[in-house]
Amino acid sequence: MNNYLYQEETYEIIGKCIEVHKNLGAGFLEIVYKDALEFEFKKVNISFEREVKYEVNYKEVILPHYFYADFVVFDKIILEVKALSKGFADEHIAQGINYLKVSGNKLALLVNFGETSLKQKRIIL
Repeated sequence: MNNYLYQEETYEIIGKCIEVHKNLGAGFLEIVYKDALEFEFKKVNISFEREVKYEVNYKEVILPHYFYADFVVFDKIILEVKALSKGFADEHIAQGINYLKVSGNKLALLVNFGETSLKQKRIIL
């Protein structure tokens, strides 16, 4: 088996996402999947923060608008939840990259609950 960045943590997170998708299926709003993930993370003591606010520093000035990552799991992995019927678009990948830039984290996971099977994408910066 190949080793990759935060392999064990990623496995745990994706496992909980699969559990949520298996129970809820596609068709709900993102907020429902986030609530279910929060329940699953708490149930097994996976450390996380929800709706983490990040400032954007532009030329030494903090801009007035912020990014809010859906979850930061294990204090190092950004988890962005989507409920898209058509799958990820370029702007979703860009969103993950931007979250990594402003947070200083190295890994973002995008998960899409909106299709018949759970889709995921790892973004490494």
